[in-house]
Amino acid sequence: MTTPVYRKGRADAPPGYFDWEAAGLAWLAVPGGPRVVRVLAVTEAGLELEHVSTSAPSRAAATDLGQDLARMHEAGAGDFGSPPDGWVGDGYFGPLAEPLPLLADAAATWGPFYADSRLGPVGEMLAVRGRLDPDLRTDLTRLRDRLRAGEWEDDEPPARVHGDLWAGNLLWTDGGVVLIDPAAHGGHPLTDLAMLDLFGLAHLDAVLDAYEQEHRLVDGWRDLLGLHQVFPLAVHAVLFGGSYVHRTAALVHRWAHGR
Repeated sequence: MTTPVYRKGRADAPPGYFDWEAAGLAWLAVPGGPRVVRVLAVTEAGLELEHVSTSAPSRAAATDLGQDLARMHEAGAGDFGSPPDGWVGDGYFGPLAEPLPLLADAAATWGPFYADSRLGPVGEMLAVRGRLDPDLRTDLTRLRDRLRAGEWEDDEPPARVHGDLWAGNLLWTDGGVVLIDPAAHGGHPLTDLAMLDLFGLAHLDAVLDAYEQEHRLVDGWRDLLGLHQVFPLAVHAVLFGGSYVHRTAALVHRWAHGR
């Protein structure tokens, strides 16, 4: 019997794009972690992946996902910003039609990494597209300064994160959730939880409750999700403009001047 295959491709993809994605999928597939889609073949133009049959979301699968994500994060990474094993250099973030660069780094602490390897580059991209007005530029600079000063540092070591974990990048199946399309790197565990929260997920409360039971996070972590949403929301402002620019400006202003 022929194994069903899902083919993902783009003839003009950036060099190494699919090798990078395959390395991320392999890196995230840790014992006790979430199921990760299996790569069958890799070329410069695409991936062949196992076909995954989907089903309706369930609270049981959401609870398992929360526990499994915690174990995946605890598998760790070398540094904040480090790429997945088997890949050297920068990666990518965003849709296959227009992937944006995701800088690799070797930062010892999260704040400077987030300030200089995530918010700095996305701010430059906003400026190039004419979407960085003076107020947003000022607020972004202030937020980056606060991050470099360590205002939101905690004891979390670099986690093994999916990096782009919105609802569209996980598949519900009869056997649980399957992760796809990562932007894998060493990051803060709230990175993945913030993405799930940003665009909504079925049974998100069950995911977060189960995660917290498996892995204790800093007090007040649910409020901190907004800080971790600045980067992905700003990426949407770069790619799509419109209301995403206003939402990004409001979120940056909150964290530049608030908690």
